[in-house]
Amino acid sequence: MKTIAGRIATRWHYILVGMFIIAASLMYLIVGENSYIAIPDNLDLFVAQYKMMKNTGTFWAHAVDVPFLNGISRDNLPGEFYLYSILYMIFPTYIAYIAGYILKIIIALVSCLLLCRDFLPDEKPGDIAWICAFAYGILNLFPAFGICFASIPLVIYFLRKIYRLGFSKPAIKYYVLLFLYPVVSYFSYFGMFILGYLVLAIIWRLIADKKLSLPLCVALVILSAGFVIFEYRLFGAMLFSDEVTIRSTMKDASMSFSAIFAQCADVFKNGMMHADDAHSYLVLPVCTFYFFFLNIRYIIRKDFKGMVHDIYNLFAVLLVFNSFVYGIYYSEGMRDFVALVLPPLTGWQFNRTIFFSPFLWYASLFIICIRMAKRENVILRLLARMLPVAAVFVILLGSKHYNDLYDTAYGTLYKIRTGHEVDRLNYSEFYSSELFDTIKNDVGYNESDWAVAYGMHPAVLEYNGISTLDGYLGFYSQEYKEKFRRVIAPALERKENTRIYFDDWGARCYLYSGTDDSIVMATRSMTGVTDNNIYIEDKALSDLGCRYIFSRIELENADEKNLTLRGEYEDSSSPYKIYVYELKNFKTRG
Repeated sequence: MKTIAGRIATRWHYILVGMFIIAASLMYLIVGENSYIAIPDNLDLFVAQYKMMKNTGTFWAHAVDVPFLNGISRDNLPGEFYLYSILYMIFPTYIAYIAGYILKIIIALVSCLLLCRDFLPDEKPGDIAWICAFAYGILNLFPAFGICFASIPLVIYFLRKIYRLGFSKPAIKYYVLLFLYPVVSYFSYFGMFILGYLVLAIIWRLIADKKLSLPLCVALVILSAGFVIFEYRLFGAMLFSDEVTIRSTMKDASMSFSAIFAQCADVFKNGMMHADDAHSYLVLPVCTFYFFFLNIRYIIRKDFKGMVHDIYNLFAVLLVFNSFVYGIYYSEGMRDFVALVLPPLTGWQFNRTIFFSPFLWYASLFIICIRMAKRENVILRLLARMLPVAAVFVILLGSKHYNDLYDTAYGTLYKIRTGHEVDRLNYSEFYSSELFDTIKNDVGYNESDWAVAYGMHPAVLEYNGISTLDGYLGFYSQEYKEKFRRVIAPALERKENTRIYFDDWGARCYLYSGTDDSIVMATRSMTGVTDNNIYIEDKALSDLGCRYIFSRIELENADEKNLTLRGEYEDSSSPYKIYVYELKNFKTRG
C-alpha cells in the first residue's frame, strides 16, 4: 500500500491544480465585489455591455437598439451563442466574470490534455502535461476572450482527428463538435485566423501527401458554416449593412521598415497587452536556448530533414510569423492592400495572429520538458517538472495586464495591513451601483433620459441603467462620430493629441478635457485634473437629446455652458462624489 507521501508524489499535479482553483474561487467569493478587476478594455467595455443587455433584456432581441452611443444596434455587441455571453445571461455580472475565469482554466486543461494525448497516444498525460496546460490556462489574457484563447488546442485536436479518421463513422462526432466550436471562439479575433491556418494546413498536407485532404476541406466548410450561423449578427453587420462605420476613418501608425522590424522584435520578446503571457521572463530564454541547442545538434549530425520536420522548429517558425504579421500591420501599404482585396475588412486588425502565440510558447515549453523527462539524467527529469511550476509562479506574479488574482490579493492585504485602500478602484467602487440608484431616484431618472459622463468612463452609467450618448465601441456609425465630434470640438481644438486620438481612432466616444491629457479616472483621487472647466458645444449636445451630465468634477463654467446643477451625491459605499448637471435647453427625444 502506498504511503501518503507516495500518493502525493504521484498526484502532486492534481493537488496543485485543484488547490489553486479552490483557493482562487474562495478568494473571489469571500472578497466579492471588492475584488480588483482590470478596467481597461474590460470593466469599461464588455462587462458593462453585458450588464446593459441584461438590464434591457436584449440578449436575444432582434431589430432593437441598446441605450448607449445614441442607441446602437444590438447586433454590434457579442452574440448570444458565445459561451461567455451565456454566463452573463445566467449569473449576476460579477459572478459571471469570475465563472468565466475559472471556466477558462478548465477549458484550457481539457483542451491541452486532449491534444497531448492525441500527439502522444502511447503515453498518459502526466504531471508535465498537466502543469503546462495549467500554466496556459491561468495566463492573464484578454478576459472577454479568455475562453477563446483556452480553446485553441481544442480546435487543433478536432482537426487532427478529422484528418486521420476521414469520413468514417467515428469521425462524425468530430465534425459535429467542430461545427459547435464557435460557441467557445470569436470570429473576428480568432475564427478568421483559424480558418486561414486551416487553409495553410490543407496546402501543406497536399504537398506532403501528394493528394488533397478532402476531410480537411469539408472541415473548412463546416467550421465556416458554424461561425456564420452562431455569429450571424456579426456577419450581418459586416456584410449586409451599408452603414459607413468608424472603421472607414481609423488610422494606424504608418511605420518605416526599421520601426516595423523593431515592432516585430518587441512583440516577439514581450507580447502585447491583450495577449500578455509573461513569456519573456522564463519561457523565452528557455525556448531560445533549446532552439539553438536542438538545431546545432541537427547541423552537426547533418540531419537537415530532421530539423525541418521537428515540430519544435515548426512552432518557432509560427512564433516568428505571428510577430512578423503583427509588425507588418503597421505598414500603410499592406493595410491598403488588404482593404483593396477585401473591402469589408477595411480597418480590420489582421495582426491578431499574435493571439495564437501564447499557446505556441507554452506548447514549446511542454515539448522541451517532455523531451527532458525521457532522459535518464535525474537532474533533467527534475528540471522538466520544475520549469512548468516556475512558469506558473512567473505568470501569477509577473503578468503586467489583467492580473486580477494578484491585484485582488495585494489590494486586500494592503487594506488589512494599513487600514487604507489602494488608489485604484475595485469592482464595486468602479460601478458604485448603490450611489447611482440613489441619484436616479432623486432626479427622477427614466430610461428615455439620455446622458454623458465626465471624469469617468461612460461604462459606469451603462452598467447602472443610464442611457448614454457616449461610450466605447470599435464599430459604430461614422455619421454619429461626426455628430458627437461637434459636441467635443472645443476640447479637440485645444488639445492636438486628443484630436488625433479621436479623429484617427474614435472608439472611445467620450467627453474630453481641453487642458489635461486624461480626466477619465478609475482611481479614488482625481490627481492630474488641473482644469475644472468643461469644453463642449452645449447646443450640439442638446441637439442629440442629452439631458444630464454625470461628472466627477465640479464644473466652474456650468452657467456659461447652460448647465444647472441638480445635485451633489456621495455615500459611504462609493469613493465617488458625483455632480449631476442638467442642460437648461435639453430637447426631449420623440
